[in-house]
Amino acid sequence: MRSLNSLVENSASAFFKVLTTHCCVIKLGTFGDVYTANNLLNAYTSCKELGIAHKLFDEIPHRDTASWNTLIVGYVNYGNLVIAWEILKVMNRCEFDVDGYTFGSILKGVAYACRVNFGEQVHSVIVKTGYEENVYARSAFLDMYAKCQRVEDAYMVFEYISEPNSVSWNALIPGSSQARDHGTAFWLLDCMEKEGVRLDDGTFAPLLTLLDDSVFHKSTMQVHGKILKGSLEFENTVCNALITSYSECGSIGDARKVFDNAVGVRDLVTWNSMVAAYLAHEKEKIAFTLYLDMQKMGFESDIYTYTSIISACFEKHIETMETRYIRW
Repeated sequence: MRSLNSLVENSASAFFKVLTTHCCVIKLGTFGDVYTANNLLNAYTSCKELGIAHKLFDEIPHRDTASWNTLIVGYVNYGNLVIAWEILKVMNRCEFDVDGYTFGSILKGVAYACRVNFGEQVHSVIVKTGYEENVYARSAFLDMYAKCQRVEDAYMVFEYISEPNSVSWNALIPGSSQARDHGTAFWLLDCMEKEGVRLDDGTFAPLLTLLDDSVFHKSTMQVHGKILKGSLEFENTVCNALITSYSECGSIGDARKVFDNAVGVRDLVTWNSMVAAYLAHEKEKIAFTLYLDMQKMGFESDIYTYTSIISACFEKHIETMETRYIRW
């Protein structure tokens, strides 16, 4: 509860600071400066005050591309893709220059919402405006198609990137992972290694989500070896994914070794992953001990912690009741 109260207090404090700044800007008469107005606009969108932000946007006397982009990003981050798309269309009609950042922001929202129909419309606009060759826009396309599980479309975009980097390659792997396409995901990993592309946490974390059965224990160990070779074992996302993968492969011992070696870099997800692993292996006492250790270390439980603990207690209660019923 403390963390929630703290979050509310921080949000209220940030909003108050923006309001205070806004008052100073009006008092000093500097609102006409587009740079100042855009900074205010960004501050309101960061506080998720989209109503005030939009009203402010309407009052900016000399908007530029950054003004439009800021409002679009605000709506995308707020999860309102429809309004963001409408703003982009108005921006286009008003003959403001759209750029790679404009399209990248919209495509981020498309990927998050898995609204590939919007993505295709954006793709059409990008072609018409001549931004198809823009690296930022093309990478955003790749990411959007991959996250919407349109792996073939993502790969077609990828093939047109003249010098793909690790970000480009890593955009393909999550798409294959989400589609549960083990073959393609690991083929991409092999291609990256042959091309000499640097492997990072964005490469391994999605791959490990595919290794979730005892038949993949050897594969998990092989991936772990590559992680150690690349000195990525202390990356939080990789560490957490390894714990979950080893657990789901049936090796709680290997999962614990990863956890123990992560001293100094553990986050709440690391603790939650290990607690969930013990509960999945019906080692409730160790899980509860670990949960208490987590609290002693200053980590506050979140919804995932409580869900794991409560689910385990409920299942244990059901088992006990069933046993009593059978004996009766």
